[in-house]
Amino acid sequence: MELDALDRAIVGALVEDARSTYAEIGQRIGLSAPAVKRRVDRLLSTGAITGFTARVDPSALGWTTEAYVELFCRGKTSPAEIGAAVARHPEVISACTITGEADALLHIRATDVRHVEQVIERVAAEPFVVRTKSVIVLSRLIDTPHARNGIAP
Repeated sequence: MELDALDRAIVGALVEDARSTYAEIGQRIGLSAPAVKRRVDRLLSTGAITGFTARVDPSALGWTTEAYVELFCRGKTSPAEIGAAVARHPEVISACTITGEADALLHIRATDVRHVEQVIERVAAEPFVVRTKSVIVLSRLIDTPHARNGIAP
């Protein structure tokens, strides 16, 4: 689905503050609250908006350590196989296939460095994993859930 300028403005407002009312969004972009609601309903039904959520500081939940782990896999391991395996590890919050020597990149959140090590050991024990290469995050410089200009492009 292609978003028009008003849809983009609505999405941008919701990305900025998902608790905004339809009236607040409408006032900001020049639409009535019912018109904003109709557009949000359509964006939800088409899958352009996939949900609304709270952003929580992971450290408030005890997740104080992060790492990125490159996975190097055997021969013809499919992305689906990698995804299914790493999804079993709740500490893996993101996984993607990548270019370069590694086959996939995992983002891990853990309680401490020892916990990171345990997660890496569990992931490395998957039958298709040849080796891993990891880095620990020291500090976050930028942490935005979407493009910094609200929505892209």
